[in-house]
Amino acid sequence: MASEILDGRKLSSEIEEEIRLKVEKIKKEGGKTPHLAAILVGTDGPSQTYVENKVKACHRVGFESTLLRFSESISQSRLIKEVTRINEDDDIDGLIVQLPLPDHISEEIATETISPLKDVDGFTNQNYGQIIREHHGLLPATPNGVMEMIKRYGIETKGKHAVIVGHSRLVGAPLGLLLSHEGMATVTQCHEFTEDLAKYTRQADILCVAVGKPGLITGDMVKDGVVVIDIGISRVEDPSKKRGFRLSGDVEFDSVSKKASYITPVPGGVGPMTIASLLMNTLKASKLRNASQ
Repeated sequence: MASEILDGRKLSSEIEEEIRLKVEKIKKEGGKTPHLAAILVGTDGPSQTYVENKVKACHRVGFESTLLRFSESISQSRLIKEVTRINEDDDIDGLIVQLPLPDHISEEIATETISPLKDVDGFTNQNYGQIIREHHGLLPATPNGVMEMIKRYGIETKGKHAVIVGHSRLVGAPLGLLLSHEGMATVTQCHEFTEDLAKYTRQADILCVAVGKPGLITGDMVKDGVVVIDIGISRVEDPSKKRGFRLSGDVEFDSVSKKASYITPVPGGVGPMTIASLLMNTLKASKLRNASQ
């Protein structure tokens, strides 16, 4: 069986073009240009790259963007003041505080300080809790990106058995809720310490993996025709590469792709869809705020 690749790069480009045309129309009609702000603390390489990619995406679709960089030594109180200042800035529609943060700063306090109306990452408890409502707020970016990918590729979820490996607050748990409530799937939530994990993964019609453990899922752990969404991404040492490492997902692509009907590559699968989802959330936040004003 030859798997069809779930091409996140191609799909995200299509979504960006749709957003660009909507922003163009907003500007022509004299409306406010959506504005996304991002806070980056420290010099973590992957975080810098990720935030810079978000800024570039904003420029591609015609958003305004602001990137605020702070040293790793910034105090928690100072960071909270910056978040509060942006909450009160009517020109800014969306705010991202890039994780991880230094150990002396509480990620929960930092993210909970973000106004739910500007929380385009969907991290706040209010937005998380609204997942189970029919009319929800700003959805968590990565799970929403996965759902958008599934929808646009026409993958049936209603009545299917979706198995999620990973139960994190940011990805696995909210994705399970979305697949159950929005996708009408039967959901089994696992994690890397689930006993006899393969017993569950072999039952999956749709298998989503978000653990951060390279090669956790192998070909003998899935059934023929499964849809595989690999959300994990890790750096693996590889002397043959110029950078000295390669990016690896949680799924052993070569063996699993021989049995899957659809599969995401890493990189180029879920990653671009997360950024597309952030753009979708920023546009939605801008519309909601303008309507309320």
